[in-house]
Amino acid sequence: MRLIITDNYKKLSRRTARHVAGQIELKPDCNLGLPTGSTPLGMYDVLVKLHQEEGLSLAEVSTFNLDEYRGLDRNHPRSFYNYMAENFFQHVDIKEENINFLDGTAGDIEQECQRFENKIATSGGIDLMVLGIGRNGHIGFNEPGKELKSNSHLAELAEETIKANQRFFQEEEEVPAQALTMGMGTILKSDRILLLASGRSKAWAVKELMKNRITPEFPASFLRVHPWVTLIIDQEAADKI
Repeated sequence: MRLIITDNYKKLSRRTARHVAGQIELKPDCNLGLPTGSTPLGMYDVLVKLHQEEGLSLAEVSTFNLDEYRGLDRNHPRSFYNYMAENFFQHVDIKEENINFLDGTAGDIEQECQRFENKIATSGGIDLMVLGIGRNGHIGFNEPGKELKSNSHLAELAEETIKANQRFFQEEEEVPAQALTMGMGTILKSDRILLLASGRSKAWAVKELMKNRITPEFPASFLRVHPWVTLIIDQEAADKI
């Protein structure tokens, strides 16, 4: 695992965006795995600027988002689809048909997850996966537990995760308790992975990731088995290493 420590969040965002832009320039029809949350917002902002000011084109790019809340329609203001539309998709030249999401309103969850897995496979797999890390070490919505599911699945959110996501909702009671998410096996099939961490609230998770152990009680630890992972963090997230 390669470690890059940047001075601050702004530089972390620029460094990450340049990695993503480099992948697009190298392979214009690449498949990107994309996250939501607070950490990648700066990356998306830089990518939009690269598109608008330097001509970075996503016209041939396909994206696969990590997860979606169970029960939220894509047009719901707090859906992850809406997050991506507002912060990224609406500001670049990506084609709607190349945007791939798990459907949080699907009636048959197992069938929906298999559809998503099949789409990733038939598209040639994910070339570059961008990830954030939860305070408890969760990746996507793969929460700590006795075992992890390999493929896309319906996940029960940990109480800590629900509280962390409350900032995006008016009340904690509004935060969905379930989400559809890529499994760790699906994530680990990506050719390359960028893992981002920013702020002192992520310092413990970064410290745990640095330990030479792999356990489902800390899902991010499974990234240690991947041959090409770059961890990009800022000084605050590096506080405990």
